[in-house]
Amino acid sequence: MSPILSKIAIVGAGVSGVAAAKQLAHHRPVVFESSDCIGGVWKHCSYASTKLQSLRSDYEFADFPWPDRDNINFPTHLEILEYLNSYVRHFDLLRFIRFNSKVVAIRFIGSDTLNGNPDEFGPMLPGHPVWEISVLDTLSNTIQLYEVEMVVMCMGKYGDVPMVPEFPSGKGPEVFAGKVMHSLDYCKLGKGEAGEVVKGKRVAVIGYKKSAIDLAVECAEANEGEEGKACTMVVRGLHWTVPHYWVWGLPFFMFFSTRSSQFLHERPNQSFLKSLMCLFLSPMRHTVSKFIESYLTWKFPLKKYGLKPDHPFIEDYASCQMAIMPENFFREADDGKIIIKRASKWWFWNGGIEFDDGSRSEFDVVIMATGFDGKKKLTDVFPMPFRTFLQYPSGMMPLYRGTINPMIPNMAFVGYLESVANLHTSELRSIWLARLVDEKFKLPETCKMVEEIKKEMEVMKRTTRFYKRHCISTYSINHSDQICEEMGWNPWRKNTWFSEAFSAYGSQDYNATNTN
Repeated sequence: MSPILSKIAIVGAGVSGVAAAKQLAHHRPVVFESSDCIGGVWKHCSYASTKLQSLRSDYEFADFPWPDRDNINFPTHLEILEYLNSYVRHFDLLRFIRFNSKVVAIRFIGSDTLNGNPDEFGPMLPGHPVWEISVLDTLSNTIQLYEVEMVVMCMGKYGDVPMVPEFPSGKGPEVFAGKVMHSLDYCKLGKGEAGEVVKGKRVAVIGYKKSAIDLAVECAEANEGEEGKACTMVVRGLHWTVPHYWVWGLPFFMFFSTRSSQFLHERPNQSFLKSLMCLFLSPMRHTVSKFIESYLTWKFPLKKYGLKPDHPFIEDYASCQMAIMPENFFREADDGKIIIKRASKWWFWNGGIEFDDGSRSEFDVVIMATGFDGKKKLTDVFPMPFRTFLQYPSGMMPLYRGTINPMIPNMAFVGYLESVANLHTSELRSIWLARLVDEKFKLPETCKMVEEIKKEMEVMKRTTRFYKRHCISTYSINHSDQICEEMGWNPWRKNTWFSEAFSAYGSQDYNATNTN
């Protein structure tokens, strides 16, 4: 069977994939989605209780606002899926999507030098195929080849491939008499099935990030305080959680999401004067972090349960690890339905889990909410030598403007850069990418892009010990400014200087119809 020719292939139909498809729709891209629906992690990595971590108005496309955007309740994952499906229907994007189409391999078929100057990245659409993509039809179990000029990777860092801890020989899940599963497997269960897995069982949940916290609450509610059936959370690393987006009566955006507040934080390529200002304002940055910490330790019994992190709040915010704590989590803990067990190491024995302090606990079910291996998702399909360019020794993926790897030709990555509003981050970079594809501006020389990436990574390493997550939350407005300037837009998006300085930035500020 001869290959199918296309200009642009998009891998994945989650939030980033549909954003990229909408912006590149005039090129009629083909979108490969391995499942039978859109939504990505919102469809395949959500529990019955999963909700968005921010307000609706902070999680919407610039040209497609929520119908009830002023509703202060956090939308459920089902509401988000309906919103995404409405977006796809409204912009007629389904015509581009090939469902049940899993990309299993990508092969470079372009020339070693795609243009005359190796220092230049070259056009994204060179006029001839550059990549060959092997796509498995999961229904017929057949493979079709596609040859494309450009690939946009939107597989994301979460879902699909579970991250599972390694255990010493003879101390892994194989010795445990009970049931072991990853949170990804739990997400695939229907509500009734999920309830049966944990109801009446002694359950251990491994982890202390959002998915683990939500899962512990679900387990506690399923058992309704049944004697001896509390849910045990095995916690290694601690991170700050917040109850809502208010701190001592002040809106949270005042501290991090305005242009004036982001002057407190270091950013890439800042001038000497701004660097000096950032140095002088460091005590205020420390004060803001302590101010928020004081509220959280007052609001939550963190010390009582040994859940107060040793690191400053700002480090979690700078690495996009701040999570909303369900309002009933500590109530369930106070009632004995959730037990917190701190342990830096643990392993299995026949009856349950043994901890590094020598203690043992009996369990019927162990659910590992230990995250996902996003890097493996990419390396499984990437050819050499490009596979070696996917990650720096620092652990971060090297991406210019969070989108282009200077060492990988005719390819873009959307959804691998994190912020406090990932949908907006993906959409703005998709707009930038579409204008780049249409040659409305040119990329800098390769060496300059590499230097820019290094500067950004150095800033992140100085900002937080969790820098590998590649999060731009503390300088997201500056990051958007740079993107706007390259696209020829005015980076200052507000109508008045007061709003520019003190109001929060969001996706509506970057509507393409308002280019100033």
